[in-house]
Amino acid sequence: MSLPEAWLRGPMAGVDPYLMPAAHALVQAAEDLEAVASLSAEELQLRPGGAAPVAFHLRHLAGATGRLLSYARGRPLTAEQLELAASEAEAATPAEPVVLIAAARAALVEALDEIHATPHHELLEPRLVGRQGLPSTVLGVLFHIAEHASRHVGQMVTTARVVRGKD
Repeated sequence: MSLPEAWLRGPMAGVDPYLMPAAHALVQAAEDLEAVASLSAEELQLRPGGAAPVAFHLRHLAGATGRLLSYARGRPLTAEQLELAASEAEAATPAEPVVLIAAARAALVEALDEIHATPHHELLEPRLVGRQGLPSTVLGVLFHIAEHASRHVGQMVTTARVVRGKD
């Protein structure tokens, strides 16, 4: 018997109730990554119907999560993060699936760790996001990390099914 979806498993210890939906979404995203774990390096690069390859989504998930965590922490992006952002769409050299998936998983774990470490009184602190310094809050950024991860993992799962020729 498989487990119910993460949000139906009850509260997570050490997670502020206001952040529980985001924590559940990150747990679910990490579990759903298993659907792409068996793809080969070549399959990760395929673009069925012109869709972005799974490799892009894995790179982007890891990189964007790191950037968003910087914003949640009130820190500017590093030169390394900016360089990584510029290279995420590149698919010139197929990466090993295990490396890409490990990086995505590590980013999701880091986001969950940040959720555990964020005290309730900081949730509504203002945060500036992106080059334009658009307004958000710690809560807003942490929630966006979770929904962004969910979107990209969903796209990966769908693309993997198409690549494998399954409906």
